[in-house]
Amino acid sequence: MSPSGVRRQWEVVPSDIAQKTHNPLRNVVENLRLEPNPEKSMIALSIGDPTVFGNLKPPVEVIEAMQESLLSIRYNGYAPSTGHQEAREAVARYSSSAAVTVHSQDVVLCSGCSCALDLAITVLANPGQNILVPRPGFPLYRTLAESLGIHVKSYNLRPERGWEVDTMHLEQQIDASTAALVVSNPSNPCGSVYSRQHLRDILQVARAKFVPVIADEIYEHMVFPGQTFHPLASVSDDVPILACSGITKRFLVPGWRMGWITIHDRHGIFETAGCHANIAYDMLKGAKGLTPLMPKGAMYMMVGINMAEFPDFASELNFVEQMVTEESVFCLPSKCFDYTNYMRLVLTVPEEQLREACHRITAFCKRYHRPEDADSHKGNTDVVETCTSNCSAALRESRDLIVPKDASISP
Repeated sequence: MSPSGVRRQWEVVPSDIAQKTHNPLRNVVENLRLEPNPEKSMIALSIGDPTVFGNLKPPVEVIEAMQESLLSIRYNGYAPSTGHQEAREAVARYSSSAAVTVHSQDVVLCSGCSCALDLAITVLANPGQNILVPRPGFPLYRTLAESLGIHVKSYNLRPERGWEVDTMHLEQQIDASTAALVVSNPSNPCGSVYSRQHLRDILQVARAKFVPVIADEIYEHMVFPGQTFHPLASVSDDVPILACSGITKRFLVPGWRMGWITIHDRHGIFETAGCHANIAYDMLKGAKGLTPLMPKGAMYMMVGINMAEFPDFASELNFVEQMVTEESVFCLPSKCFDYTNYMRLVLTVPEEQLREACHRITAFCKRYHRPEDADSHKGNTDVVETCTSNCSAALRESRDLIVPKDASISP
């Protein structure tokens, strides 16, 4: 720009928000060398979209309700900013129980649960403040916050206790700049479902530190037999909670982008994923060097990889890359979720494909499992960045062979 302030040429630069926006999951996946074995059909256990394989279909009541709404010609215009009153009343009824009552005025309709999370973070935190998120955890929390200049701090989950929150570590992470605590239950990526007592323990920390909670409950009621989902608000008497949910996952319509926030100042079983969790767990618990952790809900299973017993690989990133190359099975590496030495499986694939994938994973581990060479693995981690920094081009050439572009890395 000239001294006079008049532009003499094009000077279009990215905004601060654009430059601060990044997706950790996409950053990891786009730097993996994924070259599927052409002799084996590709099985992507990485796609967090329950509709992609076509084996799970929305309830007929959901389709009929949508058709009725469209044919009524009543909802083609602009809606109120918080949503149509009739819809807000329906969400309030759906979200209420014997333990918690939701009123329509406390419901804000959103464009999917991701939008709900965006609004919840934006309304509670200012640039320079921080929010606390679980590790491992859904990377969108970080993407949304850091784009706005909000810092992200992680609190640990404990795999040996079914991915419960390490409440001592959580308390240590809270400081004077902490604006909100994000709790994911049931969890993506872990598939954990918290007991009422554990939710009380989490709320006790929030209460003692005066920190409001954002409850990511998009997988509410998607729990397996013997498990019970407890809305965080049903356990709280005094901790303020913004609960984020929607119809997208439970009712198998993620593309409809229908979510909501329920504001709190103070059911169902997903049989398919539950049966598939048992299948995957039973098949992988005998795989050499792997430790599957049985989930209690949602659509996912985390599988631990004893990297010391796989000395050919510097990290789970290389493990996942090679498994795609040889077995055409793609699981998301836990680096996508700010964690190490795990991979995440999606459980909603058809049973035949899930069994085949587990067979291939087991065979892959058998080929590379060498516990006697564990010492040689020491020091290999120094080359992780070198191994992954030049992989983008290879991935872009091969990723279209794996799954459609718009589905290949969905969380």
